[in-house]
Amino acid sequence: MVNLLVIAGEHSGDNHAACFVRQLKLRHPGINICALGGPALKAAGAHLLFDLTRWSVVGFVEALKHYSRFKTLLTWTVEWVRVHKPKAICLVDFPGFNLLLAERLYKEGLSLKGGGTTCVCEYIAPQIWAWKARRRFKMDRYIDHLGVIFNFEKQYFEDTSLDVQFVGHPLLQEINPFRYDPNGPILLLPGSRKSAVKRIFPVLKKAFGQLKAIHSELSALVPYPNPAVERILREEADESIQLCPSHTIPCGVRAAIMSSGTASLQVALAGIPGVVTYKANPITFFLGKKLVKVSYLSIANILLKQILYPEFLQDVRDLASVIALHVEAMLSMPELTRQKYVEGARQLLKILSNGQLQDVVDWLENYCV
Repeated sequence: MVNLLVIAGEHSGDNHAACFVRQLKLRHPGINICALGGPALKAAGAHLLFDLTRWSVVGFVEALKHYSRFKTLLTWTVEWVRVHKPKAICLVDFPGFNLLLAERLYKEGLSLKGGGTTCVCEYIAPQIWAWKARRRFKMDRYIDHLGVIFNFEKQYFEDTSLDVQFVGHPLLQEINPFRYDPNGPILLLPGSRKSAVKRIFPVLKKAFGQLKAIHSELSALVPYPNPAVERILREEADESIQLCPSHTIPCGVRAAIMSSGTASLQVALAGIPGVVTYKANPITFFLGKKLVKVSYLSIANILLKQILYPEFLQDVRDLASVIALHVEAMLSMPELTRQKYVEGARQLLKILSNGQLQDVVDWLENYCV
């Protein structure tokens, strides 16, 4: 019997899911867990059916380019569930694929709500508080249980009958790979998706080059999640930029120039100064400006309801120079800057841990063991 099928299409989701898989296997050595995920889930002991993280994309235009192969994989996954009848499925983030799968499982009569035997759980909800708020009604219809990572998210489902539990933020359960070091390198975080890295890393590199022209001793550190991203980075990197696998950050850093992903929240929780930037496909950027309903891009700024990390997007003129100017100001006043970000980290920790009654492992045990 398959106890649990985990589906995680993002590198961050792969890492978060790996943590609860590892804990489930420690508590229940005989548990059978399969996954459509990535290398972290495989290393944690899940039987990897397909490396879904290779297809990680973001944005309307990017998703359209991969529509046909996602459709094929969706059909294959439904048939796999029909044959193997897992006790539970845990959908981790990746709503473009996962919500479609939940709908198909319902219509095929395979999920509990569809009259079947497989319990469909969702962990890490799509950010309906930012855009596409009506997705909550689709989730209510097709998903059995939802585990959210921000306590405030529960209020957005109060007009549904969906069972919603706050199970804590995964970063509080994981070792933070980043730490502050006043003499360390500059951390460059271009993201984990190949398309995004191709657009963002040249901006980060140019900004760092301008900083190095002022501080000749500076070096840069760039983590990469997989060999495909490493190859992209090596085409652009020079001798002052060190590349390393994401799971082996070798030293602390003094400041960060980063895209707005999970790693940016890790940086914030470590109290490291920095700025946030992003470059999307022009059509995706235009649609995002029209549809997204939050004031900030960085999750740290969203949670704090104010700007801790300055944000500079692709519509900023001479983007790299503006980024370098702000980071230079931080480097010129290290002690004062550090105090500001340490206080921000303290507030974020309080926000993320407030109101948690159970963790994700306890939550999932109810449905898959």
